[in-house]
Amino acid sequence: MLESLGLDELTEKVYRLLLVKRDLGIEEIADELSVSVDEIRATFDQLAELALLRPSWESPGDFRPVSPEAGLRALLQRRESELVRQQQQIAEAQAAIANLVSEYADHRPWGVRSTTDSLLGMDEVQARIEELAANARCEVASFMSRGAHDPRALEAAKPLDLQVLARGVVMRTLCLESIRNDPATLTYAQWLAQSGASVRTTPTLPVRMLVYDRKIALLPLDAADSRKGVIQVIDTGIVTAVLALFEQIWSAATPVGSAPARDDRGLSAQERQLLKLLAEGLTDEGAARQLGLSQRTVRRIMAGIMERLGARSRFEAGLQAAKRGWL
Repeated sequence: MLESLGLDELTEKVYRLLLVKRDLGIEEIADELSVSVDEIRATFDQLAELALLRPSWESPGDFRPVSPEAGLRALLQRRESELVRQQQQIAEAQAAIANLVSEYADHRPWGVRSTTDSLLGMDEVQARIEELAANARCEVASFMSRGAHDPRALEAAKPLDLQVLARGVVMRTLCLESIRNDPATLTYAQWLAQSGASVRTTPTLPVRMLVYDRKIALLPLDAADSRKGVIQVIDTGIVTAVLALFEQIWSAATPVGSAPARDDRGLSAQERQLLKLLAEGLTDEGAARQLGLSQRTVRRIMAGIMERLGARSRFEAGLQAAKRGWL
């Protein structure tokens, strides 16, 4: 249960045992758990490293367990801070990697056979998606780079999703954090997760994207309007780069059933990304487009940030945010 915090199964058992039987020695714990003394010593080292075991004031040379309220919550906060840092690094890397993928596709060396095909119009794109989904054997990875989706389109996608999952194909989907504000899209994401897919959210995504069996990628012809069509890519180098981007974002994203983590300043990843976009000079409209939010929601989030900063204007909010290390 606590592996994500650094406790393996045996270490967790020892910690739980110490919480209820503080007087047990290493040999007694080894006997009770039917393991060697050396294994128990190793778990003590691990618990001490995680600050869940500390020297006793009353019995020099002995140790006492730290309460779960203090010890485990501190570990959880540390883990959340690590995820926040990863999200920051990923947000900075997204644009650079996306540009690299685009440049590589547009500037191939002379004499190399093209391994991309353009699919124009939604009917042609949908037909190809259905074909690739029907033939997928190991994995489908995707970016849903828009916030709110048409409920009719989401309902139409469900039968195809179920066919893929029924064959045991791994389905991993990354959505914008803003889907949590749209009941229809959030309901679909939750349904997808309950049906066996893995679904996570992140503040921003570069483009709409689908990758089938780690071999074929579908990327938009126009990042601003995916309805114009897609490029089908089978070039190993480009697909590898696209998957590297996916894995980076996936590792720091939040499962759709969990609340987004906040950093030690109380900022969510979405709030931090909004501050970053506005500090870079984007308008409310531009920031809303990247975050998949309405302009009204962007203004509401910014008003909340200003209130927490005690700022009466956005200029003052920018100064205060920079002063406090939020930017």
